[in-house]
Amino acid sequence: MASASPRRFDLLLVPGLGAFLRWKHARTALQAVFFGLAALIVYDGIFGPQVSPKNYAGVLPWLHWRGFLVLALLIAGNLFCMACPFMLPRRLAKKLLPANRPWPARLQNKWLAAFLLLAFYWSYEAFDLWASPWLTAWIVVAFFLTALVIDGFFKGAAFCKYVCPIGQFNFVGSLVSPLEVKVRNLHTCSGCTTKDCIAGNERQNGCELWLYQPRKVGNFDCTFCLDCVQACPHDNVGLITRLPVVEATSNQWRSGIGRLSQRADIAVLVLVLTFGAFLNAFGMVGPVFEMERWIAQALGTDSEPLVLALVFALGVGVLPLVVVGVTSAASKLLSGSGLSVRSLAMRYLYALAPLGFGMWLAHYGFHFLIGFFTVVPLTQNFLAEFGLPVVGEVDWAVGPLLPEPLIATLESLLLLLGLVAALIAAHRIAVALHGRTGAAAWLGFAPWGLLTFALFRFGLWVLSQPMEMRGTFM
Repeated sequence: MASASPRRFDLLLVPGLGAFLRWKHARTALQAVFFGLAALIVYDGIFGPQVSPKNYAGVLPWLHWRGFLVLALLIAGNLFCMACPFMLPRRLAKKLLPANRPWPARLQNKWLAAFLLLAFYWSYEAFDLWASPWLTAWIVVAFFLTALVIDGFFKGAAFCKYVCPIGQFNFVGSLVSPLEVKVRNLHTCSGCTTKDCIAGNERQNGCELWLYQPRKVGNFDCTFCLDCVQACPHDNVGLITRLPVVEATSNQWRSGIGRLSQRADIAVLVLVLTFGAFLNAFGMVGPVFEMERWIAQALGTDSEPLVLALVFALGVGVLPLVVVGVTSAASKLLSGSGLSVRSLAMRYLYALAPLGFGMWLAHYGFHFLIGFFTVVPLTQNFLAEFGLPVVGEVDWAVGPLLPEPLIATLESLLLLLGLVAALIAAHRIAVALHGRTGAAAWLGFAPWGLLTFALFRFGLWVLSQPMEMRGTFM
């Protein structure tokens, strides 16, 4: 069977690795590994020392997992959802519980997930989750229980598609990913009568996120579960390379989603993750504490959760809507577009997603590289507590993986990469709206380019500030 394009690399055809990924139990094997790590985090978080750098719950989720997560999205794709440990007990729930109810129609969108993301980012700062192994452990338990209950009573993968905050982060972040689960040859699909990739068969479920492969576009809502690969009787689904970010510039109808320009919920989700990236990093540098003290004095309160609620409401709610609205109005005025301000915003704002991800990548990458070796003395200490042999002396004063000046340079380069991708995306959208000839495309693009560059400059300033070394003794 000929592939759709002989120049496209297909990871599932790589000897060894491809065979493993096509193995029916590959995902279970990966989930089992992460389930073991999650169990370790829960155990140590509840029963271990309540000092973040001395506890797996204070190090693995906040330093290592987040670093690996964004690197995986950049290098390959949504690998965490592929190996998600929360889905392992969910399989048991599907067998023991009815799982026959449709997810409520009013909740078949991203509004709940966007709210949960915003609530998480607020609580992360308000309750210092990074410094509380005990709370971290119970958050992990809550994820397991929520996934088990929701998918035990509702059809399909409702938890992944509509609820899971981590999944939504991955869906938006995978805009920059170089790999996509897609059909190899559309002609083969046109002759398929069973549609097993979505309908399933006697040996394999179809896609439980309702993504019909021949009409699927990009990585939105795709968990890389590879159920469609197992179900396809024609071996016509691969893990194939594509141009990153292009997905964000397309307004074509896509299976399971529709048109992005008509999905206000997804647009808000992108804004929360984009502006949240800058606010999350800003929350760890000195100037934010001065701002919080000023707000507390102005309100006459000493409640940090209340002050932070106001900061997040402004930084991830009011400010994005105002800035995007003004930028869209300027774009309409300059280009003479016949579209409304809202319609233009619903097209262009997806171009901001790569820059937001660049900020997440720079920020999480910083903590990952700084605290990379923290796990070594942590493991030594953990083994010693059980009387097991330990290699070497426990030295908590471990250094970073790379020299700090080099880490700072890498941070700037990663953010710059996000800037370039965002500018390219915004210009592609402008060309799609106004055509390649004439000045309208450049005039429509200009305000969005200025907004993108302004966010980039703010991000550079944040990254240049001394940042809290969370999860380490540094």
